[in-house]
Amino acid sequence: MSKQNTTLATATATATATATATATATAPIPAPVTVIGLGQMGAALAAALLAAGHPTTVWNRTAQKADPLVARGAVRAADVAEAVAGAELVLVCVLDYPAVRELLAPAAGALRGKVLVNLTSGSPEQARAEAEWAAEHGIGYLDGGIMTTPPGIGDSANMILYSGAPELLAAHRPALAVLGDPVDLGADAGLASLYDAGLLGLMWSVFGGWLHATALAGADGVSAARFTEVSNRWLKTVSWFMSGYAEQIDAGEYPGDDATIDVQVAAIGHLLHAGEARGVDGRLPRLHLDLMRSAVEAGHGGDSYARLIEAFRK
Repeated sequence: MSKQNTTLATATATATATATATATATAPIPAPVTVIGLGQMGAALAAALLAAGHPTTVWNRTAQKADPLVARGAVRAADVAEAVAGAELVLVCVLDYPAVRELLAPAAGALRGKVLVNLTSGSPEQARAEAEWAAEHGIGYLDGGIMTTPPGIGDSANMILYSGAPELLAAHRPALAVLGDPVDLGADAGLASLYDAGLLGLMWSVFGGWLHATALAGADGVSAARFTEVSNRWLKTVSWFMSGYAEQIDAGEYPGDDATIDVQVAAIGHLLHAGEARGVDGRLPRLHLDLMRSAVEAGHGGDSYARLIEAFRK
């Protein structure tokens, strides 16, 4: 190697080493986090934090549930107060909101000045009450709705909804992003629970429609896997309709520019006839038909399907 090439190689190696050292020195150190509650979901939360390098303190009423996490490097706390002392960011995921209060009330003093992220399922009213309790005790509060099952924790494709002080979410986003994509719903602490309930209702409705349709196609020998390939493509079009209908709902106007309720009443009749011929239970499509007929009888047959939201509002 020539002297010139040797000098160039040395300079390149030095620059690379310097850049690596600088990046290492400036890279944020994963913040300590405490996880209270180690059911399937709580254990998944703690495992994801550990995998991302966050020092993680854990506590569970049944202490042995912490054993697998401790084996991976978690610190086991003897009680809730000790667990809370281990980090500025405290996650709680237990059975329900009364259990949250039962566990945390005795440790309210230790929580003062920290940020509590409540990932327990409950109602919007319960979330708002918990936020008030936290504020009274000088505790930062975020309420969360986990939109996945435990195996989906740690995948950024899955959402975790947050409501409460946006500045708290912004401050702790790096740690919370480890669990799933953090979606900020705003300052009202009850919104995460409200969205959670509504989105689960949407999921069950989609599941019900898909199962009915899969039974219908299956009666003619179509496999569930094959039918679902086409169904998933169709749902993308359905989402496009939903976006358009959302604008109509917000405006309070329901022009039937794409397909009127009258047309859809006729179409759902074909679905019912096909199901009856194949011995498929028709209760779900009949529910939709009842809603459509009510709108038609009220003089709204020329409106879009979005008009049916008025039936739910009643």
